[in-house]
Amino acid sequence: MELTLKVQGMSCGHCKQAVQGALKELDGVAAVEVNLDTGHVDVTFDEDTVAKEEMEEAIEEQGYDVVN
Repeated sequence: MELTLKVQGMSCGHCKQAVQGALKELDGVAAVEVNLDTGHVDVTFDEDTVAKEEMEEAIEEQGYDVVN
């Protein structure tokens, strides 16, 4: 399944790496694409293994805000 999350607070390469790394550590996440210009994070994942809430929590633990 694919999902796009809107994330606030990302502004540099380190931000991008932090978000990508946090999401890729989750079981069930297959791919992550971060667009700093738009603040969009596209995630390809197995919905039977990982929930949207878990992904949002992983991003927020890195210090960024997920906007719904």
